[in-house]
Amino acid sequence: MAQPAMGPAPEGPCSTPPEKIPCHPVDEKLPLARLVPAALQHIAAMYAGVVTPPLIIGQAVGLDTAGMTRLIAASLLIAGLATILQTIGVTNIAGNRLPFVNAASSAGIAPMLAIAETSAPGHQLPAIYGAVMVAGVFCLAVGPFFGRLLRFFPPLVTGVVITLIGVTLMPVPVGWAQGGDKSAADFGAMKYLALAAFTLVVILLFQRFGRGFVKQIALLLGLFIGTLAAIPFGMADFAALKDAPVAALPSPFAFGTPEFQPAAILSLCIVMLVLMTESSAGMLALGEICERRTDGRTITRGLRTDGLATLVGPVFGGFPTSAFAQNVGVVSLTRVRSRYVVAVAGGALLVLGTFPVLGAVVSLVPMPVLGGAGIVLFGSIAVSGIRTLSEAGLDDSSNIILVAVALGAGIIPLAAPTFYAEFPAWAQTVLGSGISAGALVAVLLNLFFHHLGTRSRQTVPALKSS
Repeated sequence: MAQPAMGPAPEGPCSTPPEKIPCHPVDEKLPLARLVPAALQHIAAMYAGVVTPPLIIGQAVGLDTAGMTRLIAASLLIAGLATILQTIGVTNIAGNRLPFVNAASSAGIAPMLAIAETSAPGHQLPAIYGAVMVAGVFCLAVGPFFGRLLRFFPPLVTGVVITLIGVTLMPVPVGWAQGGDKSAADFGAMKYLALAAFTLVVILLFQRFGRGFVKQIALLLGLFIGTLAAIPFGMADFAALKDAPVAALPSPFAFGTPEFQPAAILSLCIVMLVLMTESSAGMLALGEICERRTDGRTITRGLRTDGLATLVGPVFGGFPTSAFAQNVGVVSLTRVRSRYVVAVAGGALLVLGTFPVLGAVVSLVPMPVLGGAGIVLFGSIAVSGIRTLSEAGLDDSSNIILVAVALGAGIIPLAAPTFYAEFPAWAQTVLGSGISAGALVAVLLNLFFHHLGTRSRQTVPALKSS
């Protein structure tokens, strides 16, 4: 094993012939026989997460099958480009040059749904994309100074936000499990619930009895087998596959010209701060796993990549981009630390994004099947937040109060959807998202309890990846 680097190691491709000094594992170029399987593991870990935001947002704004296909293809394309830029890098401008996956984050889903609900029909996606683009500019502007802001986003705050992401999104897979279309006469029919339960059981069985790679792709196997089970009952529609173009690049502004609404922008800028914290945590964790120190310049280059992807993504139909923590777990589990493995996985996403017919395959998955898998997916996000909170010093009564009030504020829109009905439209957009409301309360209470009026500021514990 390579010795830990005492500082930023030389970055560049290298090989490890016996007669030469071994290069750093992050920069190692693996033989094809090892490279391809390792890249496939990363694709399996990330794929469901990459397509989740376009699936949810597309359904919420009423896109037809063709629109859903374009949205999924755009998400895959932007994820591929962002991941390649992050792993390969461009001089000292962008890219942390770590085995780091970037793609559309689920953290932005709930605020974007709130924006869609408060926007007029036909203006939903434009309002979302305008806010996303400004959030990207915000990330680019704040990124170089973000290290100084990390003390305002300790695990206590990020744990609340991550928990709320999972909790507030749970009604989405529940609706999918009931058939997806609330206006349908058979919404909630037993056949839909049975198919969702079957998919969930399949995932659990693979997770319990699977080994290695099979266990890692339990979610994808559940989606595949659940879809196969739906075919004999006429619950899988293949029309999208027949009409989808085989190869095509996403068209700029295919979903409308971005619109810039102040409340929507504020909401997503708050979320962007949380995403930047998660990305920084992922980079710090990867630095430890890969034995390559993550310094301030590395984090700045990584956040700049997040900002560029978030800014450019909406042009083609992308959403806020951040780190994928599950892929940090893959690196830790497999000990394959080569950034070129992840670059190849990014290239595969890029290829998938340029072939809309492959995105159409994903849209074939019946809603109840997605519901069964979504319970696992969003539930695991909530568990990640709980795990982060468990390391945040909850033996302190002030921290307990902070978490209790912030979680309560975040759950209000879920428990009482009309609670903010009499508030101004801008307040409804910000507070109507449990994630934004909970994050705002958590940050303000963290300032109140741990910063205001204190003569000496405590050093924030090292961020941990969720």
